[in-house]
Amino acid sequence: MVWPNLGPVNSSMNRINLLRVIGICTAIVLALHACMTFYGDLIRPSFRASDLFSGEIPPDKAKLAAAGGLASFSWDGDLLANYAAAMAAGILHFPTINAGGRASENKTVQAAIIAALKVSPIRPALWLTLGTLQAQAGEAVTPAVKMSYLTGAVPIDVAFSRVQTVTSGAAATDEEVRLLAQSDIRSALANRSRYEPLLIAAYVQATPQGKSLLLETTEVTDPKFNEILRRY
Repeated sequence: MVWPNLGPVNSSMNRINLLRVIGICTAIVLALHACMTFYGDLIRPSFRASDLFSGEIPPDKAKLAAAGGLASFSWDGDLLANYAAAMAAGILHFPTINAGGRASENKTVQAAIIAALKVSPIRPALWLTLGTLQAQAGEAVTPAVKMSYLTGAVPIDVAFSRVQTVTSGAAATDEEVRLLAQSDIRSALANRSRYEPLLIAAYVQATPQGKSLLLETTEVTDPKFNEILRRY
């Protein structure tokens, strides 16, 4: 008795079974992703990087801890960015008394911000937050500040904070940053009634290069305010 050749049939069955396995695995991955996205939407902090510079209160530590658990393996750019911004607000507004603890916290938050920016880099306020932490740690801030300019527009509160960061450190020596910072200074001058005392304070605390940047910009934009600055 001669048995029929079942090779083609077996091969077809193997391919069908493989496609079924692939389909099942894909469905499981998509279901997990949907569940994680839904859970992320529920626990995502509403606190954004721009809120850090406008005086908003960050979420409490319990809510932040829940977001942190998911952030460790999530690819949700909003979740990662908001979580990192809330962490930054916590250590900038309520710093640890111990110097060693502050340095450790600073590094931890910088790592969280960098992780968020790798997933979702078009976040100018978050780049500035990174620069602010780097300045606090005595590190170079120019690359982060420059990225905050190159990745989009920011609210006026963020723009003024950027003026403070630029004029108080080495970023004011970078010609490209100086050129970009002029738009922030002009924005603050357009709201002079609100920002005049803050600009004066920024000028008093500025480096020589920062002072020259403020003077050069105000000399063209607002000569009367320029005269006021020169008194300090």
